[in-house]
Amino acid sequence: MAEANRAFYAAFEARDLAAMGDVWERSTRVAVTHPGWPTLRGFEQVLSSWRAIFANTPYIQFFLTEEDVTVDGDVAWMTLYENILQEVPGSGDEGRSPELGDSRVAATNVFCRTAGRWRMVVHHGSPVARGFEPGAG
Repeated sequence: MAEANRAFYAAFEARDLAAMGDVWERSTRVAVTHPGWPTLRGFEQVLSSWRAIFANTPYIQFFLTEEDVTVDGDVAWMTLYENILQEVPGSGDEGRSPELGDSRVAATNVFCRTAGRWRMVVHHGSPVARGFEPGAG
C-alpha cells in the first residue's frame, strides 16, 4: 500500500496524467475531494480533475509528514500531511522569476487491493490554517 501511495505523489509531482490514472481504481466508486472543491465521483470525473490541476500547476513538490497507515484486509488508508511547495500562479509575469508558495493539507488516501494490486479509491484533502494548533483556544 505504501508503494501505491508513493506512486500517487510521484504522478502528482510529475503532473503525469497517465501515471495518475494508473494509480486509481477505474470504477464508479472512486471519489476525490481537492481542497476547496466539491467531492467528485467516478473515475472519469476524478481523472478530469487531475487533468485540470496539472494544466494549471507549473511546479509542485510534496513533503509528506505524520504518515499513519492502517491495513484491514483488502482495504487500507493513510492519513498524513501534505506540506506543499508550488509555483504561485501568475508570479512569473512581466519577466519576474516565479515565486514559490507553501501550504499544508491534511489528507486521507484510501486504497483497495484488487487482483493483488493496491489502487486508490478515495483521496480527500483539506487545507490546514496557518498557525493552527490542535487543542488551542
